[in-house]
Amino acid sequence: QVQLVESGGGLVQAGGSLRLSCAASGRTFSSYYVGWFRQAPGKVEREFVAAVSRGGGSTVYADSVKGRFTISRDNAKNTIYLQVNSLKTEDTAVYSCAAGNSLWISSYYERRRGYDYWGQGTQVTVSS
Repeated sequence: QVQLVESGGGLVQAGGSLRLSCAASGRTFSSYYVGWFRQAPGKVEREFVAAVSRGGGSTVYADSVKGRFTISRDNAKNTIYLQVNSLKTEDTAVYSCAAGNSLWISSYYERRRGYDYWGQGTQVTVSS
């Protein structure tokens, strides 16, 4: 069982930065890959943002955030980070982290079905 709690969201002007954190409980956290998803206002679907492999050696990003967002993990602290830079108004969303225990392939880490545990989310609002 893994519990995830996000923090670090807030209101920021376009062009600004935030560092989102996802604190995980559970002794086997390092056996999970972790992803960030976001749900924009009025949207039903959660959009894949980024994912990091179990050991942290492999990271993947959605095209919309590539070059602006950086995902990382510290397994010793059971924490995953998402550094978000050069924010745009279209980045406004609730950002959620999730942990998965399937194969490290895109058909899993880019999709909700690849994740077993989810946090409640943290709101990021970008003003123009």
